Amino acid sequence: QVQLVESGGGLVQAGGSLRLSCAASGRTFSTYTMAWFRQAPGKERQFVAAVIWSNGNTIYATSVKGRFTISRDNAKNTVFLQMNSLKPEDTAIYYCAATFAPSGQLYINSGRYDYWGQGTQVTVSS
Repeated sequence: QVQLVESGGGLVQAGGSLRLSCAASGRTFSTYTMAWFRQAPGKERQFVAAVIWSNGNTIYATSVKGRFTISRDNAKNTVFLQMNSLKPEDTAIYYCAATFAPSGQLYINSGRYDYWGQGTQVTVSS
């Protein structure tokens, strides 16, 4: 049973930083792709970033490229999302997601992900 538990959300002023964590358990994740999505009130869930666990290759949404960094810690089975230069429009619930991807694919479509965490709220004040 895959479990994903997010933490690290909170309230921050515009221009500030936060680091989100996603603790993963229940599998050996070396053949998984991990991702972060976000959902603002009244909006659809939006792709943020993804990483291939085995080789660290990444992909980012245009809106966060250059400000956010996704990474993973193999020893801790944890995926991180470092968010810098935060903007009010980054306010959302952030979700961690995982999918089995033995060929090392990077997916931006939420429908490709089979496992989800409960989400963590990020609020950026202006």
